[in-house]
Amino acid sequence: MPDSATRHRSSERLPRGRHGLTREAVIAAQRDRILLAMAEAMTENGYVGTPVAAVIKRAGVSRETFYEQFRSKEDCFEAAYERAAELMLTGILAATGAEFEDETRTARIERLLGAYLDALAGQPAFARLFLVEVYAVGPEAIARRTQLQETFVAMVADVFGADTEAQHFACQTLVAALSSMVTARIAVGDLDGLRELRAPLLDLVRRSGELFGDTVFGD
Repeated sequence: MPDSATRHRSSERLPRGRHGLTREAVIAAQRDRILLAMAEAMTENGYVGTPVAAVIKRAGVSRETFYEQFRSKEDCFEAAYERAAELMLTGILAATGAEFEDETRTARIERLLGAYLDALAGQPAFARLFLVEVYAVGPEAIARRTQLQETFVAMVADVFGADTEAQHFACQTLVAALSSMVTARIAVGDLDGLRELRAPLLDLVRRSGELFGDTVFGD
């Protein structure tokens, strides 16, 4: 447990106007800043080239505060990765709200794919962590990325109405290709190029017939 002096130092580093927060809120605010700092620091030097000291400096917290919350740099990365996944899924779910099921399949496909691209473009540091830096961490992180990609495949397959094994495989292939393309653009900071994928991607789906599922554009 941190002593009172450590708690005071950690709280002092919070932005002005946040001093009335509870201890739990202080810890949550510090954690958020550390996770964002981890993502932002890696955009400059990558996972391997980002020491804990760089994360601490960017977050504006003490070393004690960092190690109160995380065992290591890898532990911090794993938490930041989960935050990146949370932000992406939250963005997609926000765009596919209650009215989503009442829309035409065409509108739902456009909204889902657009929401995916917008979620990545809206959080470029976390997107880079999620798509690029994960490969430098190890097999467990890569396995988690694969699991989350399959979650998106299931969302795509559901919207496309993929009923057969062949259609589900086509959806997996589409998501894998999309993942490769967005990763390349995130890696070089090309957010405009990321957003520009939307039109040709939708055009590809329009021309696909029933390759991905029972998709009828214009329904």
